[in-house]
Amino acid sequence: QLQVVESGGGSVQPGGSLRLSCAVSGFTSDYYAIGWFRQAPGKERERVSCISRTYGTTDYADSVKGRFTISGDNAKNTVYLQLNSLKPEDTAVYYCAVDPRLFGCSRAIDDYDYWGQGTQVTVSS
Repeated sequence: QLQVVESGGGSVQPGGSLRLSCAVSGFTSDYYAIGWFRQAPGKERERVSCISRTYGTTDYADSVKGRFTISGDNAKNTVYLQLNSLKPEDTAVYYCAVDPRLFGCSRAIDDYDYWGQGTQVTVSS
């Protein structure tokens, strides 16, 4: 079965950095996209970033542009999300998810069929 596992979360002070990892295993196709989502208490889940393994393209939410960087290591089937200049409003559970479509990186949450368990990111003084 396909598995998606996030790691790298933790607690940092404002302005700090974290690097999240998303390891995907058991997927039979090389044509998919990996999206990072986050959900804070009382808020809807939002897509933070996405990378397409098909096209090598990346996408970011406006709220994180210039601060977060998504990258992938295809040989390791791992996607990273580098979180820099973290703000308290970045506090959330961060999820990694797979959009299995050829034209991946959908804006729609329902297009992501496989989800990890989430990793907590806490930014506070």
